[in-house]
Amino acid sequence: MTPQWVKEAIFYHIYPLGLCDAPQRNDFNAVPVARLNALYSWLDHIQSLGVNAIYLGPGFESSAHGYDTADYFHVDRRLGTIDDLRALIHVMKSRGLHVILDGVFNHVGRDFWAFRDVLQNGQQSPYCDWFANLTFGQTNAYGDPFSYEGWAGHYDLVKLNLRNPDVKNHLLEAARYWIETFDIDGLRLDAADSIDFGFFRDLRTSCNQMKSDFWLMGEVVHGDYRQWANPGMLDATTNYECYKGLYSSHADCNYFEIAYSLNRQFGEEGLYRDLWLYNFADNHDVDRVASQLQNPAHLYTLYGLLFTMPGVPSIYYGSEWGIEGERTSQSDKMLRPALSIDDLKIPQPDLPKTLQRFASIRRNAPALKYGSYRQRYVTHEQFAFERQAPDQTLIIVLNASSQKVEVPLESISGRRLVDLLNPGQSFDVMSGKASIDVDSNWLRILQVS
Repeated sequence: MTPQWVKEAIFYHIYPLGLCDAPQRNDFNAVPVARLNALYSWLDHIQSLGVNAIYLGPGFESSAHGYDTADYFHVDRRLGTIDDLRALIHVMKSRGLHVILDGVFNHVGRDFWAFRDVLQNGQQSPYCDWFANLTFGQTNAYGDPFSYEGWAGHYDLVKLNLRNPDVKNHLLEAARYWIETFDIDGLRLDAADSIDFGFFRDLRTSCNQMKSDFWLMGEVVHGDYRQWANPGMLDATTNYECYKGLYSSHADCNYFEIAYSLNRQFGEEGLYRDLWLYNFADNHDVDRVASQLQNPAHLYTLYGLLFTMPGVPSIYYGSEWGIEGERTSQSDKMLRPALSIDDLKIPQPDLPKTLQRFASIRRNAPALKYGSYRQRYVTHEQFAFERQAPDQTLIIVLNASSQKVEVPLESISGRRLVDLLNPGQSFDVMSGKASIDVDSNWLRILQVS
């Protein structure tokens, strides 16, 4: 069952190795450097956006990008120490922010302590069975005298054998240690679509024994999200289907795409009507949304949609200013830049204030947090849908065209539509009908009264 705090959450996603300008490769002999301390200066800004939850990660000792773990029980020395992370999370939580970390439990890096033991001791290592399909008598891309399974063919990411009880217990112990040490509220589970279901059931039980409202959210790119998000396993998954629809429906002038996805997921016969999926416009693995759009003005309707559709909205650090970033075949660095809160080049200076408005409305609107979903109207560049809770009905009307338009609405069970986004504006309903004018690249959030 989805924790109550998640239903009301607006997330801010921080990739700390990038934002804090950590070296790309770890020197395991180096003294820890408390680069995490740079995040304190971001907290006022983050909360000014209306954010009440932080996704911070990855952050544990790793070789390079954080998802090649070397030790689950030490903070990456490029970011600081256990005490540095504990102090930061304590301050975040004292400000009323919920905090989740990355749980990278599908694979580890080649510097992981147990894998290094295999490298050193070969078949005599007690950890040979810790890794999926590790077989001696063959070679791998690194020239070792054994082969093993790498995540998605990446042999710097060594897949763990999660059916080995010692491996499973090691990971469960790590999660318990993080809850006890940092008082975190949840985990985002990396590569969840590659992980054994039995492990998730055990993780669910273990975490809930420590915190009844602990949130488990899995990274799932393809497939039926209910395979992972169900009462015995995870609470939610990433909503990659709508991630794609958010930008491409704007870039291609085709609101039918996102309308189809939302109806499939959350409509009357929707597959995920009782799930609070994790919605995002971009993250550390995909091109910045500002780089996906031909028209920067579409950032406003895109984020308006993100904040009013069913699920949990998330902002990726820096994207609130419309910064761009595209991955190359060799590097994700442009997606994960170092940023200084005091020295920023801001492409869209008005966007943060707009996100504040969206967040404020969402925070005070039960229909946006808990309400049902029903499509009302769709054309290539206009889209309207209804969110309904027991005590509130809202109709969201978006216009992604370059012209002001009139959007017809019918079967309205009220006398007046009051615009919560554009104060002082309202529309009369006559015989259940209303004609709604919407400025170009803008939207209305109309309360039925």
